[in-house]
Parts: sequence; C-alpha cells; structure tokens
Amino acid sequence: MNVPLPTVLFTPSWHAELELGYARFGDSTRPVQRRHKGPLRVQKHLYAEGPEVCQHIIVHPPGGIAGGDRLDISARVGAKAWAQITSPGAAKWYRAAGPAYQQLDLKVAAGGTLEWLPQETIIFSDAQAELSTSIELEGDARLFYWDVVALGRPASGERFDLGHFQARLDIRRDGQLLWHERQRIVGNDGLLDSPIGLDGQPVFATLLVTGEIDSEQLETCRSLPNDVRGDLTQLPGLLVARCLASEALLARGWLIELWRLLRPALLGREAVPPRIWST
Repeated sequence: MNVPLPTVLFTPSWHAELELGYARFGDSTRPVQRRHKGPLRVQKHLYAEGPEVCQHIIVHPPGGIAGGDRLDISARVGAKAWAQITSPGAAKWYRAAGPAYQQLDLKVAAGGTLEWLPQETIIFSDAQAELSTSIELEGDARLFYWDVVALGRPASGERFDLGHFQARLDIRRDGQLLWHERQRIVGNDGLLDSPIGLDGQPVFATLLVTGEIDSEQLETCRSLPNDVRGDLTQLPGLLVARCLASEALLARGWLIELWRLLRPALLGREAVPPRIWST
C-alpha cells in the first residue's frame, strides 16, 4: 500500500556572516580582517578624514530581511585603531511567517574607537524581527553607537498591527555591565499609542556614547532645534540620548546633529558626515 508523503513547505532563507577587524599601523587604521559568507559585504574602505579613521559601509545585497534569515556581524577594533561603520540605506525587515535574526558582536581594545552609525531599521507590519547586540570595551576604549527603529510604514498608511520586534543590547567595559536593555513590541500593542509608551509615534531612536560632558554642553545638546521628542541623560561614563519621532528622517537628523556636537567634545575630532548619508 502506498502511503502519500506529507507535503513539507520550505521557505528559502539566507544565513549571512560578516567578520571585520581593524588595527593601527603608525598613524593609520587599516582593515586586517574582512571575511564574509552569504549576502553580506563591506564596500572598499575609505579615509574621508585622513588615515587615522577607517570608514566601512556594510551592504546587504538582497535589500531586505525575511523570515528565516539570519545575519551575524562581528567587528574587532584593535588598540588605538579607529573604525567608523555605517550603511548605505535603511535595513528592511519584511513580513514573514517566522522570525528573522540579527546578531551583532562588537569588541574594542584599549585605546581604540568604534563609531557604529547605521541608517534606520524599518520593521514592516507582520515582520518578526529579533536582534541581539553585544559590545565589549577594554580599558579606555571609546564607543559612539546609535540605532533608529521605524515600526510600520506610516507614509504608506501601514501601522505596526501584526508581528513583533524584539531587541537586546548589552555594553560591558572590562567585563562590567554598563548598559543592559531589552525591548519587545508586539503589533497593535497598547504601548504603541500610550503616553507611557511610544505615544503614537512610529519611530524611536537611541544614542549611546562613552564619556561625560559638563552641564553647559548637556544644555546645548538639549537646546538643539528639532522636530522630535527627545532628551539626554548623563550617566557615569555613558551619555544616553533618546527620541520619539513621526518619521525616521527626523530622528536620524537629530542624532546627526548630536553627533556633530558630541564627537569633538568626547572623541576629539570634528564631525565629518559620510558622503553615503547624502546619496
């Protein structure tokens, strides 16, 4: 007797990996590791500010992340090296029947500097996006980190009514936890519109930078003209900025203006925006 086999549906997915490493040679930071697997790349390294700062642009050729996809990205910045990593455009997480994942693992050696400055992440309604970020700092390593998350696509009339977004972020210095955060937002959750949640704003952004500024500099940052609802908090050794916005462009613009002020104050270099941000 022939028994029909059950029908099994296979959903195509991508598993992409990217490993980056940077080291200091004289007055120059150079990439010393660039390994990739699957559809994840970096463009040619750039030196828009001179040899000390190595800039890389991470590219995900498929253009979006679907159910079952997994992105694993790691970067190691050596002693006294300086890496600036950004992206050419928004990362899009598409609606899917199952979750997709991103694992980000960053390490900065003593004397090193990492600027992690991607463009926005757009979570489509009915997407299942799960992100995890771990950052390890050694000694006096410096970090400038931001992320911008847009839920749904308001310009297309799409609210975040289905699916979920969850994120984990841990920052440690010499093994000691500096920042520990968990986020989980479910489609159509009451917190999307609650005044103690996102208050009807589909975009939220976070900036974290090591170091401390004085009260006058803090007030200057708070007085920046903007169209977002944001503020800054100075913690011991870590400055935190957050905002809510009606669109990602406004949130990213606010972060860039803060970066222009804080980079010279905390990293000792004038802020030179990557050209990719203007294309």
